[in-house]
Formats: sequence, C-alpha cells, structure tokens
Amino acid sequence: MISQMEGSQAVAQSVALCRPEVICAYPISPQTHIVEGLGALVKGGKLAPCEFLNVESEFAAMSVAIGSSATGARTYTATASQGLLFMVEAIYNASGLGLPIVMTVANRAIGAPINIWNDHSDSMSQRDCGWLQLFAESNQEAVDLHIQAFRLAEELSMPVMVCMDGFILTHAYEQLELPSQAQVDRFLPPYEPRQVLDPAEPVSIGAMVGPEAFMEVRYLAHAKQTMALELIPEIAAEFAAEFGRAAGGLTRGYRIEDAETIVVALGSVVGTLEETVDALRDAGEKIGILSIRSYRPFPLAAVRAALKGAKRVVVLEKSFSVGMGGVVSADVRMALSGIQLNGYTVVAGLGGRPITQASLRRMLADAVEDKLPPLSFLDLNRDVVDRQLEREARVRRSGPVAENLLRDVSGQTKKPEVSA
Repeated sequence: MISQMEGSQAVAQSVALCRPEVICAYPISPQTHIVEGLGALVKGGKLAPCEFLNVESEFAAMSVAIGSSATGARTYTATASQGLLFMVEAIYNASGLGLPIVMTVANRAIGAPINIWNDHSDSMSQRDCGWLQLFAESNQEAVDLHIQAFRLAEELSMPVMVCMDGFILTHAYEQLELPSQAQVDRFLPPYEPRQVLDPAEPVSIGAMVGPEAFMEVRYLAHAKQTMALELIPEIAAEFAAEFGRAAGGLTRGYRIEDAETIVVALGSVVGTLEETVDALRDAGEKIGILSIRSYRPFPLAAVRAALKGAKRVVVLEKSFSVGMGGVVSADVRMALSGIQLNGYTVVAGLGGRPITQASLRRMLADAVEDKLPPLSFLDLNRDVVDRQLEREARVRRSGPVAENLLRDVSGQTKKPEVSA
C-alpha cells in the first residue's frame, strides 16, 4: 500500500508488521515518534499480543529487552545519541549473550555541547560492541530494513541496529510503500529462539566465563558477523523477490562502472550525492558513489571489488575519531590494502550542518584534481576556530569553548570553506 507518511510512523508500522511480542521504550528525540506510534498500535489493540513497557531510562529499556528476548519473545526497542551511550553496558550484554533484539537508532550527535541534530557519532561509537549495523538511505529503505533485520537477527541469534538519520529521515514526510501483513508473514517466520529460559528445562544464561573460554566466546561472535556477510545479501535477494523492490544488501553502487573518482558514504546523504554526481556526469566528470549499507559486519571484499578500478576514493563521513580522523575511512583503507590509489577523508554534516550540493561540487572539483588534503572538514569555519585558539593562547581563563564559538559565529558572516 502506497502512503504519504512520516518516516518514524512508517517504521512503527513496519515493526508492527513483524509482530513483536515485547516493546520497551524510553523517549529521546529523534526516535520518540517511533515508539509513540507503536504504543498507540498496542493500546488500540491493532498490535496484539504485544506487551508495551514504559521504562525509566534507556539502560532499563535495553535491560528489559535482554530479559524478554532471553525468555523467547520477539523484542524491539529504539534510541538515539546519549540514550545509546546510556545503554552501553547492556548493549554489550545483549550481543555477548547472542540475543536477537532489533533496535532502531535514529542517528543524532553526541554532546557536549548539547545537539539534537543528525550525524553518525552515536552508532559509530558502538561499532565494536558486537551488534550488526545496517544503514538506511531513505525512509522506504528504513521500512524494508526493519523487516529484514528481524529475519537476520533471529537466524543468527545476534542483535541488529537499523540506523536511520535523525530528523532528516525520521521526521520527513514522503511517499512510500508499506507491505501487507501476509507478505511479511511469508517472509518472516514465527520466532524460534536458539536459546530460551524455560522453567521446564532450566539453564543458566550469561554465567561467568574465565580465561579458558572467553576468547572462544568472543571469537564466535566474530564468526557470526562473518556469516552475516553471506546471509545479508541472501535475505536482501529474498526480500526483493517477495516485495518487488531492492533494499538492503552489503553495498550499493551508483554510476561506478567507469568512475575514476568514487565517493563512499552511508545514510541519507547518498541521495544528495546522487543528484550532485548526475550533474557532474553531465559535465563530463567520471564520478560514482558506493553506499555502504552494512557497516557491521564491514564488507571488505565487496568494498574492495567496487573500488579497485578507481583512481581516487573520497570517504564522506558524518563522524570522526578525535585525534585520528576518519572512522569509516579506516575500514575502507583496510579493504584497499595493497591497491594504489589516492584516498581522501572528508568529514561533513556534524551536528546536523547541511551538506549542500554546492559544497559537494566544490569538494569534488578539488578531489578530481587531487587537491584535497588527506583529511578535511566540509564547510569548516576556520576563522572561528583560529579565533578560539588565539584566545586560549592569550588568556588562561578563556571561558567555555562552545559559548565562545557561538558568540564568534553570530558576529561574523564570512563564507566557510573546505579546510584541513
């Protein structure tokens, strides 16, 4: 059924079609509309049997999810930003226990300073926690990925994050297609847990493990992620056959067949990149895009195959490792080990800063001429940064950085440029 609706409500409808039995929720922008939508469906009797639990924190939400999943219930939750960080101890427990929880992460910046807008800092901070991470380019793909995520989680007995850009997707209204309940039921079988707490057959889950077996437990988590590299494309192919549209998979290439310059990116920025690349193609530039849809497990072989024929690769990412540089770039460099090409990292969109076609065109013009520095920040206002550094060098008690920068920004109008 084709409908015009908000991304969050579409995800709520998609999750409901997967027949979760327990939903544990604590509201935090920009994911709140998702769990509100699911709560309304449960309260109205449209999603049953399902228990909707309001909890006192994000840590409690993931703790409830662990308990319900361990007892054999199909379980769902959602969070963002600081909420994800508050969950961290329980997030590691969920993956360490091999519980097939599905969670939406409505990607949002991490403070301080406080910022409610989109970047990928939150989910990237959990790249090593053992959860699978799937990134949606659009609201249609967010709808489709949640259906695939339950199937993937339950076949592997591993938790899955479906990451969608906060506000850019969660609060955007667009036309999309919701599947029927019959379609989802054919694609997603009833949940049969691989492990379950059952009074009739008592077992311990999460017992202490010492040096004699801990490495093997952790290795098995890695082995399951490796298995997912084969399972993710298989599930995506089955989804396309059942629903009549492609979604998911490990990566997606756009105009990369003869591309000399390829931009690697995740999430909703891919749409802006496509429009930019189309215009540059019309001008004769051989540029393409590689969208990474599965960030964990990272598809090393698929990325290598897609990029090996390029002359240069630009990794455009909405997060970075302070003191080091690119996060996604490190994985891309590993995929390209031994292949000689020019590689660049461009950090963009932090804290929700717009990524415009004009800025992308300027950046790509420099890339094509190999004038980009190895690490750059799109539209960084260098004047404001230099002013703060000068202030700190001049005055010991220079004051709070964020407040100083806000005052400086409000008092100047110079156009920002790409800067190393």
